[in-house]
Amino acid sequence: MSTAHVVTGTGALSQLTQAVYQHAALALCLVAGCAPTVVALTLLTGAPANLPFFVLAQLPVAPVLSAGLYAVRGWRADADQGPVALFWRGCRMNTRDVLRWWVPVVLVAMVLVVNIWAADSVAGAQMLRPAAVVLLVILALWSGQMLLVTTFFSFRTRDAARIGAVMAFSRWRVTAVHASLLVVAVGVTTFGSDVLLALSAWALVSMLEAVSRPVVVEVTERFTVRDDA
Repeated sequence: MSTAHVVTGTGALSQLTQAVYQHAALALCLVAGCAPTVVALTLLTGAPANLPFFVLAQLPVAPVLSAGLYAVRGWRADADQGPVALFWRGCRMNTRDVLRWWVPVVLVAMVLVVNIWAADSVAGAQMLRPAAVVLLVILALWSGQMLLVTTFFSFRTRDAARIGAVMAFSRWRVTAVHASLLVVAVGVTTFGSDVLLALSAWALVSMLEAVSRPVVVEVTERFTVRDDA
């Protein structure tokens, strides 16, 4: 696309203009990708019976975030690459790999969330609520690492799962930042709206790519084969 080369030059103003264009394009792509989730959450009422559907509505989120991460890393490596083309290339390349683990994660999360909410209505279930909360947190933190592994590498799903678990502990500082970004996202949704979160997703994705670079470096060094020929 010719728009990839609209901004040229190495001056500060040119770089600023290009960064604004790239992030604006990313924002539009993320909003378009997350539109099914936003629409579903907007239409659903706050009735407890809709709780599983709130969780299931998150199915498009991980593939869209993966495409966003791919786009950000792509233009930071080569500023001449168009953000829209990079985003859709990331969708084509990574959606299947991401959904292989994301669908089970969403289903398990749905069961955990329902159990947490319904614990008061079942005798003795209150004792299991803390365990369900802990499992939900662990699942979220592991998913953050899995998102990186399946976005930037092509491992088998079971190998990616092991690597994601290793990275969650060996790069615990990055995992802590992931948790912070998740808290911010939940806060924006709670005190703002799902639409506001979708509109600000570009900033979260850009920060996620930046803080997660050590994970990409370590996975490359430890789990990929170098061709020294």
